[in-house]
Formats: sequence, structure tokens, C-alpha cells
Amino acid sequence: MVKRTAKGSARAPRRTDSLSREVIIQTAVEILDSGGEKALTLRALTVRLSTGYGAIYHHVADKNDLLATATDDVITAVLSGTVADADPRTALRRLALGLFDAIDAHPWVGAELSRRPWRPALLDFYESIGRLLDALDVPEKARFDAAGTLVNYVLGVAAQNAANARLRAGSDTDREAFLTNAATQWAQLDPGRYPFVRAAATQLGEHDDREQFLVGIDIFLAGISALG
Repeated sequence: MVKRTAKGSARAPRRTDSLSREVIIQTAVEILDSGGEKALTLRALTVRLSTGYGAIYHHVADKNDLLATATDDVITAVLSGTVADADPRTALRRLALGLFDAIDAHPWVGAELSRRPWRPALLDFYESIGRLLDALDVPEKARFDAAGTLVNYVLGVAAQNAANARLRAGSDTDREAFLTNAATQWAQLDPGRYPFVRAAATQLGEHDDREQFLVGIDIFLAGISALG
């Protein structure tokens, strides 16, 4: 039976099953994916979960705690989903691509990691990269710089790609139209001043962000092979 407030407005019935931290975090992820950081409020959670503020606060401290824990969950899933491979190059490639895909699917993760680079899940990602570089016989003195370069590349490209997607989502221009317009602008540049950029215009409109990201990883792997 639907209860009514003193003013007569309908109020959704409270849930009768137990509320776990896992359910709260999963619901927070769903809200973040559909509406971004601004959409995630404790009020939105109470409505979605048909519960009260007390039940939420029993498991999480505040919105910042929710964002941080949701981010850790996403990154942890990437780490656990990466199949260990006898070839560390393949494992490193899969790990980097896994994080790229995760941030592409959950754009808010990139922003949260930028704000809190000390999150446990990101440290675990960094540790995994370091171990794989060790397996690739990268000298210890070069390992710190190599790991930092790769992590910064992965996070930077993934976050920028996600940010571009969110900007396009708020406009009437899709990715194909945006790139076609940019390619048209490049093709009209002065060939004497911008020979490379003008020639690259033919590839700009057709390139795949994910494939280009992997090319960057392969360039990195080719570079560190010279350090061994």
C-alpha cells in the first residue's frame, strides 16, 4: 500500500530487503554512467534504492566516498579481468587497453583518478605495470620513468577521449561529423606551412581512437625494448 505524506503526496514504499554497500556502489555507478558526477546525490540514491539517508550513511560517508569507491571498483574489475599471459608484452597491452575501455565506458572514472591519483586501485594498476616492466627486463633505474610514462599516457588519452565524447553528447554533432569537419579544415591549410597536417587530413576522419591508442602502446613497447 502506498503511503501518503501529510500533504497527501504519494511516497514510494521503503525496501524490505537488506541494503549492502555493494548494492549502493553499483547503483551509484549506474547513476554516474547515465548522468555524470552532478547526477550522483544522496537524494538520488535514496529514491533509486527506496530507502532513507540513514541506510546510505551506514555504508558510505558522503558523495566523495561514493565516487572514490565506485572508481576503485571499476579499476579493480579491469585488473581482475586481465588474463595473466606468459608474454608480458601481451599482458601489458591488455592491461592498458582494459583501463582505456573502462574509462571510455565510465567517463567519470578518468576525472576522479585525476583528482585522487593516490586511490588504491590506481596504485594497484601502477604496481601491475611495474611488475610487467620488470618481467620485460627494463633496467631498475629506468623502470620508474617507464612506468610513469605509460600510466600517464593511458590515463591522459583515455580521459581526453572520454571528455571529447561527453562534449559531443551535449551537442548535436556526433564523432563522425566532428572529425569530418576538422578534416575539411585541415585540408584547407597552407601546404607550405602545414604539409604534414594537411596530408593527415585524409586519415583524420577515418581513424579509430581505440586502434590509435594501441599504436601508442606499441610505440612505447618498442621504445622500452631498447632499454633492456
